[in-house]
Amino acid sequence: MTAPDDLDLLTTAELTIVGRVVQASNATLVCEISRPETETETETETETDTAAPLRCVYKPVRGEQPLWDFPDGTLAGREVASYRVSEALGWGVVPTTVLRDGPVGPGMVQRWIDTVDRRPEAGDGIDLVDICRPDLVPDGYLPVLRGHDETGEEITLVHADDPRLHRMAVLDVILNNADRKGGHVLEGLDGAVYGVDHGLAMHRENKLRTVLWGWAGDPIGADLVADLERVLEALGGSLGDELAPLVTDAEIDALRRRVRSLVERPVMPAPTSSRPLPWPAF
Repeated sequence: MTAPDDLDLLTTAELTIVGRVVQASNATLVCEISRPETETETETETETDTAAPLRCVYKPVRGEQPLWDFPDGTLAGREVASYRVSEALGWGVVPTTVLRDGPVGPGMVQRWIDTVDRRPEAGDGIDLVDICRPDLVPDGYLPVLRGHDETGEEITLVHADDPRLHRMAVLDVILNNADRKGGHVLEGLDGAVYGVDHGLAMHRENKLRTVLWGWAGDPIGADLVADLERVLEALGGSLGDELAPLVTDAEIDALRRRVRSLVERPVMPAPTSSRPLPWPAF
């Protein structure tokens, strides 16, 4: 969770660019925000403490690549809208995300997530979303797709049968997320699972592309449905007002229809398009 002071820093404090995510298709800059110094008084002296800077991701609008199916300059707003929906649900799937000015103009700023290292050399095994041989799918994992790697070896795309990940999959359905890659699923050191990169979300046409198809056809739990019902009501009031500056009225209406559809029939959808997975998948 983000402390209120950190939310204020993300929204208003000066951003210092310290790096860039070079694999990203849009300009994605790593920034730090200095925290205010604090003073602690002891019996003999006053000590000044300097906390570690707050790290964040900054995606300026001017660094967005043009897309044929999403209007230019709208990806930052979609990222923030996705965060607002996640927060309205109470799920905390999307890290704190704000829309603000930065060193190279307006853009979205999102809290950085420190992640668990599950590389084989770290000794922690398979990721929440990963690829393995079909005969080596671990217990507690769901197969999504079988194929072959560049050497011809048979492989399977899998993801964990984890309630934290299932909640993300439900969120992707209502957000109409067109880009849920495995690399967009982050297991935080705090024990939470976060989804990032929601610039290709909230379109009014069906564009759901995700690696989280393992629950297709399964029922959605009553606790999640209750959250969806609450958001459905809020979309007609305060939440709809929050989203209005970020996405179009038609996209808010489409969001409302998707939420209502899951409330009325709480079952995870199955793929219906010819391209149900993003590419590349990671």
